[in-house]
Amino acid sequence: MSHIVVIGAGQAGSSLVAKLRNSGFEGQITLIGEETAPPYQRPPLSKAYLLGDMALERLYLRPESFYEDNNIALRLGTRVDAIDTDAKEVVIGEERLSYDQLALTTGSAPRRLPAAIGGKLEGVHVVRTLEDVDRMEPEFTEGRRVLIVGGGYIGLEAAAVAAKKGLQVTLVEMADRILQRVAAPETSDYFRTLHTNHGVKILEGVGLETLTGEGRVTSARLSDGMEIETDFVIVGVGITPGTALAEAAGITLDNGIKTDAQGRTSAPDVWAAGDCASFPYRGERIRLESVPNAIDQAEVVARNMLGESIEYVAKPWFWSDQYDVKLQIAGLNAGYDNVVTRDSGDGAISFWYYLGDTLLAVDAMNDPRGYMVGKRLIESGKSPGKVAIADPATELKTLLK
Repeated sequence: MSHIVVIGAGQAGSSLVAKLRNSGFEGQITLIGEETAPPYQRPPLSKAYLLGDMALERLYLRPESFYEDNNIALRLGTRVDAIDTDAKEVVIGEERLSYDQLALTTGSAPRRLPAAIGGKLEGVHVVRTLEDVDRMEPEFTEGRRVLIVGGGYIGLEAAAVAAKKGLQVTLVEMADRILQRVAAPETSDYFRTLHTNHGVKILEGVGLETLTGEGRVTSARLSDGMEIETDFVIVGVGITPGTALAEAAGITLDNGIKTDAQGRTSAPDVWAAGDCASFPYRGERIRLESVPNAIDQAEVVARNMLGESIEYVAKPWFWSDQYDVKLQIAGLNAGYDNVVTRDSGDGAISFWYYLGDTLLAVDAMNDPRGYMVGKRLIESGKSPGKVAIADPATELKTLLK
């Protein structure tokens, strides 16, 4: 009987095995995860779960019984040591698990601060896993001081939770502005104002030089010489794709595990999907770090593992929740040269990214209509006139015709 092994029990891995069964695959399925918790949602960890607004069970992607009911061997708390692509075996300690096809959904890991600048001190946290968040949750006590390193979405979401819980929040961003790597100055300005209005102190163009403390962090020295006393630190300086197993097995990498348009890697009968995988997109090669990508790409790979020949066509979209603001992003803004602002009133605002006259992406804050129309326009290859977008009197849905 055919045996499919999936390494990585996150969003992509869970979606892939579910799709295999839903598509009629009757062979063996083994899903292997390093964490002890069953596959769960990551986005709510740093928001609703940390705030105490979401119970643990609601994080789970599927009931624990799903895997047993569907004859999926779920091996949690299990570390894969190596992949032997010649023998078609996965090495787990002394065990060698044979596979007919293998999928790598190994996700990504947060970048950590070097030990040389205090990264190993107690009280220095990252936000990625359930264990990470459970470990830091007791730190969130009203009146305590938290230093957040990194002004990307993870750092800003953590800052919002901390501010809502009554902590004194300082955020440092080495770049000239928060969100510089991923958003236009207009979006940066919007969120800087939002956080400042909630009491967050944002320091831009300033790097972290070192953290200090006897065993536990007590202060930080910044690149401009400033000293900040702090009770704990949250590090949000990006993530790296989980490629170690693939690299050790000789599988080709290119900003992640390199796949073709159908999800195949360079090794026979080995596939990849989710945060760890890079794939062709509009003449380039990209890697997307998002829940929608993890689900959609994994489901395409599952179908291709069963003999179909479907190319994965990404439809990039993302979101972030901060305070009472829901940011929704459609498209990829890489290469934009101008931004059009649309103020729809009642707190709804959106920024539309163009390259020349071509619409690339939309950042929509509390503007679901702007987001949905923008997403549909981008996916259909339509680029509305900038004057029409900027005019709040324009009925957006008319642009879809």
